[in-house]
This record gives sequence, C-alpha cells and structure tokens, in this order.
Amino acid sequence: MNLLVVGGGGREHAIIKKLKENPAVETVYALPGNGGIAQDAVCVPEIGAKDIDAIVDFAVAHAIDFAVVAPDDPLALGCVDRLHEAGIPCFGPDAKAARIEASKVFSKNLMQKYHIPTARYEVFDAPEKALDYLRTASFPIVIKADGLALGKGVLIPQSLAEAETAVKSIMEDKVFGASGNQIVVEEFLTGPEVSVLAFTDGTAIAPMVSSMDHKRSGDGDTGLNTGGMGTVAPNPCYTPEIARVCMDTIFLPTLAAMRAEGCPFKGCLYFGLMLTPDGPKVIEYNCRFGDPETQVVLPLLKTDLLAIMQAVENETLSDLSVEWSDGAAACVILASGGYPTHYEKGKPITLPAAFPANVTCYHAGDALTPDGQLVTSGGRVLGITASAPTLEEALRDAYAAAETVEFEGKYLRHDIGQRALRALKG
Repeated sequence: MNLLVVGGGGREHAIIKKLKENPAVETVYALPGNGGIAQDAVCVPEIGAKDIDAIVDFAVAHAIDFAVVAPDDPLALGCVDRLHEAGIPCFGPDAKAARIEASKVFSKNLMQKYHIPTARYEVFDAPEKALDYLRTASFPIVIKADGLALGKGVLIPQSLAEAETAVKSIMEDKVFGASGNQIVVEEFLTGPEVSVLAFTDGTAIAPMVSSMDHKRSGDGDTGLNTGGMGTVAPNPCYTPEIARVCMDTIFLPTLAAMRAEGCPFKGCLYFGLMLTPDGPKVIEYNCRFGDPETQVVLPLLKTDLLAIMQAVENETLSDLSVEWSDGAAACVILASGGYPTHYEKGKPITLPAAFPANVTCYHAGDALTPDGQLVTSGGRVLGITASAPTLEEALRDAYAAAETVEFEGKYLRHDIGQRALRALKG
C-alpha cells in the first residue's frame, strides 16, 4: 500500500512511524514532511499542508491507497472533502465537522445547545462590546480567538488592563488575522487538565490513553503559552470513574450533537478537559491528533493504526477492539532558544549514533541542508519520547536521552511530568 500523510511536524512523524508497523505499507509520502521525517517517509517539501489542489493532484498521480490529514488548517480548508471527491480513502473529518475546532463560537454554541458541560461564556464581534462586558467581569478570565491560531489563540488575563490589551491585540491589531474577528470570553475554570484523544467513525468511539500536556514555556508553568513543551501518558488524574462520566456526559453527547447538526465527526476528536469541583468540563475540542500528545499516546497503542483508521473511514470501528499497553510514556520537547517568540533557525543538530530501544526521537522542526546536515527550522525542534513500565522510568529515560542531543540554543523544560508524579503519590 502507498500512504500519504499531510503535515510536517512531530505529530506527523509519530503517525508515520506507527503506520509503518503495518507490513502491507510499502511507501509513505509526507507532504511536506521535514528533515528528520525523511528517514521514514518520502518527503515532498514543495507541497505545503495548505496547498489542497497540489495535495489532491499528488494523491491521484501516485495512486495513493489511503491518506491521513493530520493538521487543523488543511482539515478546516476541506482537504478530506477534496480527497474523497477524487476517490482517495482518507482519515480525518470533513470541513463541516472540522468547525468543532476551527470555530470556537461554533463549538461553544454546540455545547450550550446540547447541554455538554463547559465554562460559561459570551461571544463578541466588536471590541467595544467585549470591553464593556469585561469591565463588569471578575478575573482571571479566558479570552479566545474564534478561529485557528496555531494553538496560541487563548489568553488568560489576570486584570482588566491585561484583558484590554488582549482584546486590542486579537480584534484590532489582528495578531491572529481573521481568526480574531470574533472572540469568546469565558469563565476561568480550575482543576487538573486532561487531554483525551479518541478515534471515532461518527457513532462508535474508542478513546485513547489519556495524557497531560505542559503548555507554558517555563518551568513551574510560567512564561508564555506554546504549542506544548512536553506530555506524559496516562494522566493519573483521569480515573476509570471519571472516564465513565466523560463518556456519558461529554464524549457520546458530542458525537450525537454533531450528527444532529448534520456534520457527523469521523477521525480523531481531541477532548481538552478540566476536572473541576463540579465535574469534568470541556475546555476545547480539536479536530485532529494533538501535538505533542500523539507522541506519547501512539507508542502505547497495540492495535494496528492503519486498521483503526480504515475502520473509521469505513464506519466499522465498533467491530474492532482497540488495545493499549499498560506502561507509561513521556515526551520532552527540545525547542529553539527564544520560542515561542523570536528564535533563530539553521542551527546544526547533533544526534547520538543510536537511541535506547525504548526511546524515539520525533522530528518536529528541522530541515536537511543540501550537504545532508540536519539543522533547526522551527520553534519546537525535536520530541524525545520514552516508554517504560512506570512514568518515573519513562521520564528518567526521556530526559537522559534529551541530554545526548545538541544544538545551539537548545531549550527544554526540566519539570515535565512532575505534576503527574505528585498526583500518583496522592
């Protein structure tokens, strides 16, 4: 089989590595891929993830048997719709279903209409109305750009002055472009955060192992929000009892709501949850695999990934038993100094001759120079994932492996998984 994966980050590398475990897979094409992914797939750097016409033309010309559209932008732009029109079987939601992430207003209104637990909220399309409301609000408060913003469109002002700055940057300065034409202002929830990714064919659902993300750039959850500086799985806060509550009050009702709205969701649905004193609530939905959650969840998957994705496409997921390993996984992100603001690119990367058997290096933001040197090309450069029987061992091995990678300006958090370890110890 010839497969195509749209995207070029650490998430896509994890998906590609897992797909390659299926012996029927001959060639995987990555559009655009990156320097490190080139070890595992045929990268096509001249076709970007948002170049839908070129992606479809490539898939047809290369007789692709199955495609996976991983990032949010091409999903929202209708890449799956177009591939299906061309007769290419594909994993991922169509554009109507991708609105669950592509529009925060759509998703919040969906939850309100179908009584899915979430934070109280208001929607604004003019900065003056938002500011009038904020002058009567209590802080901290959450302000979200309506559209896609590379995971950075959520701000948490601690005061009215910070809120005024946030509204101005999103709605007037357009730091997120048209994604900031509307904003959602919602109450600040407290409690442990949990990420649960789930395979779904629109009706059946197979939740993946839970995970815990670390969004802030600095140790102790300080600094700016990022795309994610590391993850661990499973999340010890997500107990079997909480999982049952989430299935009954959030997961199944969300799928039913999407069906009722005429846009059934097929693909990977990401539930960003807060375990509040009033029970689990939805912070956000994503219409795709999380990054870097994928880099800890897929290493624990025992069932063949391609078989699951085909079952989702064929709407036969209920016939498949999706099984997971009992151990734990930890991913430490190695970022460029200065991320998530300004950082330099083109720094040579030195990797060890080999990583330990339980460690995988996922390539997120790197490129190959004409002479074959791997260099940095993004903010998040590499994700070092270790799997082990316990979380403590996985963290130890991931950090030990991270020390063996060198590039100028290498930056990492040193406390990934510490909250999870504290939760495990009660």
